[in-house]
Amino acid sequence: MAKCAICEKGAHFGNNVSHSHRKSPKMWKSNVKSVRVKTEGRSQKMYVCTSCLKSGRVERA
Repeated sequence: MAKCAICEKGAHFGNNVSHSHRKSPKMWKSNVKSVRVKTEGRSQKMYVCTSCLKSGRVERA
């Protein structure tokens, strides 16, 4: 699973809890996209989460 290159957000782990309270492992994947981004005057492809894209922390190329 990819990690955000800006805020390093990745997958989160926990338990799925059923109605009878039985627990099984669960993984939540963050919404990470492969995007062309301007860095140091050139465009580069990197993985960025959608919250960083929406907030304007990166500039798309």
